[in-house]
Amino acid sequence: MLSRAFSKPRWSPKNGELSHKYSSMVLDQCDIVGLMEGMPLSFCDHDHRRDRSGTCMKCPAKPTLRDVLSSSVGVMGESPLAMTEKVVMYRGKRVYAVKRFRKVSLGKMEFGRRVERVAGMSRRCEYLVPLTAYLYAKRMKFVLTDYYPMGSLADLLAGGRALGHTALDWNQRLQIILHIARAIAFIHSQSPPVSHDTNKYMQMNVHGNVKSSNVMINVDFSARLSDYGFVQLVDPVEDCDTWQMKPPPPPPSPSSSSPSESFFSEKLCQKSDVYNFGIIILDTLGGPRAVGLKRCILENKEAIRDRKADFFEFSVRGKEKKQAFKVLEIGLACLDSTPEARPSIEQILHNILEVSEKA
Repeated sequence: MLSRAFSKPRWSPKNGELSHKYSSMVLDQCDIVGLMEGMPLSFCDHDHRRDRSGTCMKCPAKPTLRDVLSSSVGVMGESPLAMTEKVVMYRGKRVYAVKRFRKVSLGKMEFGRRVERVAGMSRRCEYLVPLTAYLYAKRMKFVLTDYYPMGSLADLLAGGRALGHTALDWNQRLQIILHIARAIAFIHSQSPPVSHDTNKYMQMNVHGNVKSSNVMINVDFSARLSDYGFVQLVDPVEDCDTWQMKPPPPPPSPSSSSPSESFFSEKLCQKSDVYNFGIIILDTLGGPRAVGLKRCILENKEAIRDRKADFFEFSVRGKEKKQAFKVLEIGLACLDSTPEARPSIEQILHNILEVSEKA
């Protein structure tokens, strides 16, 4: 059951051993008793009429809170915003991913309004993870999304590296990078808010949390970007015990970039989305060490191009080598220390498409 899943030690890729630190989101039986277990979830589907309780009138068998609480659960990951769990529904035999938010300051009406906006936008783009349903209760707030058995890009890359082999070939990596760019481009094309006061208005033209652990991979190695708008739904918890908050710190090197260049940008703006996309590109091409070696890469670009210096963590040669190098240059441009000098996502997508069409 859901309440039991959080009392188990979990695997921590940060230190390679089981972690016995329990999450701040652990529910005990008293918490569950205080909830309305039969409470229906609010479904993000405007094509179906719902009654006042939120139940879909066309689909009465849709899951309730009790279905979620009684399902088998596996913890998939954590972040300062939420814990992500795999939930297998016994009724309906469906598998979902549940993101349980740690801290929410928004009221029920405003939370629901924002989730519905995000859900509506996500349904319009095939490169965004769609939201299925959500719940706002006194002691629990979560969203229900599609489940991707391949996991996230971070999981896929980390799993291959832990086993000492390359999990993805060049064409698969290029496709994933292209799909992430398409998702960000769709988001950035939305109209800006009438005010930058995020307490009143959502910035629908900004993702706000672009990172490899939020890139979900399908079985055909297509990619979808998750957590769109979530930073504007919840409050981050600073003391979260998570390994996915930021990329690994760079190894000490006199030629490495400053530490601040190695961390994800948390500012809610389009240029930060572009910067974080650049981090994903470097990580996908050269591994986690590459993120902290921006200056070293810039100084050795010619050597990398001429194969005098190793950079790519996967086997690549000939035409593919030239393509990978062009994508590397795109990633470096995204990481420009001056936000105004970074390319727009439209420019980035155009350049990646040019590379992809020659593949």
